[in-house]
Amino acid sequence: MTERMRTRFLVVGSGVAGLHTAWRASQHGDVLLLTKRSLFDSATAYAQGGIAAALGAGDSPALHRQDTLAAGAALCDAAAVQVLVEEGPARVRELQTAGAHFDLDPAGRLLLGREAAHSKNRIVHAHGDQTGAEVARTLVARVRDTPAIRVLERARVLDLIMRRGVCVGVRASLGGRATDIVADATVLATGGCGQIYRYTTNPEVATGDGYAIAHRAGVRLADMEFVQFHPTALATAENPLALISEAVRGEGAVLVNSRGERFMAAKHRLAELAPRDVVARAIFREQRHGPVFLDARMLGERFAERFPGIFALCRARGIDPRRELIPVTPAAHYMMGGIVTDLRGRSSATRLYAVGEVARTGVHGANRLASNSLLEGLVFAERVARDMTGVKPLGEVKPMKSWTVPPLADRGAAQVLADAIRSVMWDDAGIARTARGLRAALEQLDEVETRLTPGMTEERNMLDTARLVAEAALVRRESRGGHYRTDYPRAKRSWAGRHIER
Repeated sequence: MTERMRTRFLVVGSGVAGLHTAWRASQHGDVLLLTKRSLFDSATAYAQGGIAAALGAGDSPALHRQDTLAAGAALCDAAAVQVLVEEGPARVRELQTAGAHFDLDPAGRLLLGREAAHSKNRIVHAHGDQTGAEVARTLVARVRDTPAIRVLERARVLDLIMRRGVCVGVRASLGGRATDIVADATVLATGGCGQIYRYTTNPEVATGDGYAIAHRAGVRLADMEFVQFHPTALATAENPLALISEAVRGEGAVLVNSRGERFMAAKHRLAELAPRDVVARAIFREQRHGPVFLDARMLGERFAERFPGIFALCRARGIDPRRELIPVTPAAHYMMGGIVTDLRGRSSATRLYAVGEVARTGVHGANRLASNSLLEGLVFAERVARDMTGVKPLGEVKPMKSWTVPPLADRGAAQVLADAIRSVMWDDAGIARTARGLRAALEQLDEVETRLTPGMTEERNMLDTARLVAEAALVRRESRGGHYRTDYPRAKRSWAGRHIER
């Protein structure tokens, strides 16, 4: 027997975008917030780098805009970038007022750091390198203190409920119970898809659910070829990999190869602070000849003071960054593409919004500027929440056909298929791509699909998302931003401003 629930606003996901949307929307109606695991299981809690915003002396939204557009490699939506940089400072100040403990200088002003491809110090941090965790703590507290928000943890959203191009809610498994959730407005804030790759900094929940669910419902997606690989994850046998924030490079750490030679100075005028795609590819090439390391020894005792979280991560793995080199590797980190939205977060389906990493707002273009992701989540969550308040209540929605939740698949078999997807994507649709490799990847993904069972819902989402990435990467016959083709190693003028929709 299928159960049925009704709510004014439905938010799926508990990262910065989902939490802020839920809190702001709750001032205008009841909100049901679904999360696949707990409220704290999101990429937000992992974010070390910080939040970029033009808050310092000598900085301005215009300069922030300029840096963002440059990183985006002629694929940003200029109007979306303008929204981000103009509204960003206010969102950060509001978060501070709500109780976020950001790092301050002795005068009580925000202590602003600098990261790759930023022309000014504009990165807000919390506790050195635990910004995401502080943002999550602040927003979770807001949500939990709001009676109008009902939170359901360990809820699996399986598909959207569509009626003639209108989204009227979702089908979900709540504790194994088949449940139709009907909502006046539905928001996908499901995060990214790093888990489709063998090496990633993304949490285990980042399996591309939102992209796959939206695509199956016929919702427009774009720019799925643009995956950002963070240059410096801690090279260990873990999933996910621990992140070594580029703020460490911002403080002076340098990259060296297995011979102890610094190599980035010869690759780009900004050396270690070049855009992430440039640094990631340089490390990837050096790894053909041996391991690559981050040398932060010049920071000495200051390392533990400036980066207490990263210091603890290293020490827990037997590495003392004050005296030893840190082994690093590129890892899948962020998806620039996703569900196409307008400046209010509206998707191509009526009553369906997308926000955060799952959305393609146009802010990031082909390559996200460092620390713009938390800012995007805050800015566009505010816009989504405001727009939803004007959505008229649905009329009567007739009961859907009864359905049942497929029995959970054998976890061992599911893990084998998930690992197969990750290996295929890393080898043939990762940092360096070719037409031959991408075609081989698609063939292998087709073979994996034949082994899926109905209970492998997460693996199905991984497969569908992986296919979207590989297909788009095959179509774009050039290199731009996070997308690099060794058979088309240069950007082409004819591809500037062109988006691949799926």
